[in-house]
Amino acid sequence: MSRLLLFNKPYGVLSQFTDADGRETLADYIDVPGVYPAGRLDRDSEGLLLLTDDGHLQQKIADPRFKQWKTYWVQVEKQPDAAALQQLRAGVTLKDGLTRPAEAKLIEAPALWTRQPPVRFRKNIPTAWIELKIREGRNRQIRRMTAAVGYPTLRLVRVAIGTWTLEGINPGKWQEIKV
Repeated sequence: MSRLLLFNKPYGVLSQFTDADGRETLADYIDVPGVYPAGRLDRDSEGLLLLTDDGHLQQKIADPRFKQWKTYWVQVEKQPDAAALQQLRAGVTLKDGLTRPAEAKLIEAPALWTRQPPVRFRKNIPTAWIELKIREGRNRQIRRMTAAVGYPTLRLVRVAIGTWTLEGINPGKWQEIKV
């Protein structure tokens, strides 16, 4: 039977077990031998990271060919307009090509933990939250997409991959599921 860990990765933690520069890694939070991340989250992103001891399951989770929806709550500068949301839904042209169509909608500010360090706000610039769902995983894709439509990302939290969610898992904690 395969092991699957659902980990709520805090801001500033690398999605790997070692780092030559001494930065925080998964090893600071997870002491389970033989599990590896199925996909990545940038150091400055937070939220759901899946780890497994099963290579086939790892590929099925991480490979875009299997079309797992990844759901993000994205805090952006300013209030996105309908045209920007439609552009995200249709696909955004980035330096490495057109993204696949996404699901995008404005949401109320979610009840999340306090991020350390806190997000830097500018008093005269409002912020808003978008729920963005994608089926691919290019490097820093969400940040590049929101910037391309004129709304830079301030905070990025992945809340779900497929049917697996962060629900009930505090930052820096993990939960095991038998698969």
